[in-house]
Amino acid sequence: MKHAPDFETLAHDTSDPNPWLALYLDRSTPLGDHVKQAWLADSSSASRQYFLPLVRPLARLLIILFQLVKIVMPRNARASGALHALLVWGLTRFVRPEANWLILRHFHIGSDILAFIARNAPQGVEVATDPLRPLAIADLRDHVFVRHDLNLFNFVIALNRQLKDLDLRLTPPERVNFSDLSEPPVRLEDMPNRWTNVLDLQTAIELFTPVYQIFLSDDDFWRATNSLQLDETIGSYCADLLNGHRYLAQVNNRHPLVPLSTLRAGFRLVLHGLASETLHALLRGYANEAAAAER
Repeated sequence: MKHAPDFETLAHDTSDPNPWLALYLDRSTPLGDHVKQAWLADSSSASRQYFLPLVRPLARLLIILFQLVKIVMPRNARASGALHALLVWGLTRFVRPEANWLILRHFHIGSDILAFIARNAPQGVEVATDPLRPLAIADLRDHVFVRHDLNLFNFVIALNRQLKDLDLRLTPPERVNFSDLSEPPVRLEDMPNRWTNVLDLQTAIELFTPVYQIFLSDDDFWRATNSLQLDETIGSYCADLLNGHRYLAQVNNRHPLVPLSTLRAGFRLVLHGLASETLHALLRGYANEAAAAER
């Protein structure tokens, strides 16, 4: 592995305190130490400090230019296969191990959370899910990024249509079933680690966002960016199942009824990843408490 700070052993200089060490030791978020170590190692990298301020305005300019190009392109023009091949190539060769690890974890976590909600929905409500569990970057070629967005909207529509038809609401079940929640079986040490793998998560996302836009249809891109505002919605569903614990996730991608500009999609995607990790960790914490209470 490339050198990354070990926050467990990092010295504390009271005259020059390390802000990343403070965030690592802070326990106001429920992330596991291994996730927080990877997240902060990525966030404190030279790439994020020096590349991101240069990349972000250029990427947003490309989003504006590509939106103009889309005006004269066929509305349904898309090349999802080429997009995912390009994403796999870029992730494999240029993105830091910690960032790639967090990206692969995200699909497992999203699948777990939707399965948790579906399993604990009221009796009579049956929502099919399409679990996405890539173990390697090459697995993303199977249109995983696009399927991730489709899964979310299809889930929200199917769940709420059935609840409406049956005149039901999400309420705490007699016994909450946490069996769908598990630690993603993705290993950090298996991530590509060439000398070229230097881009941090935020810089990579900013670069890939306009690429995502130009290779997909306008509808696909708008759906992808608007899906980020459903973080609060999914958090509320989980809260309803857990007797109103509305502090479940630290959500910033809101409000779902007020779509935001696509220009900030890259930044909001990073928030989406962190919110998902936080919600998953909280649910697993509740699962451990429930298991301990039954012993």
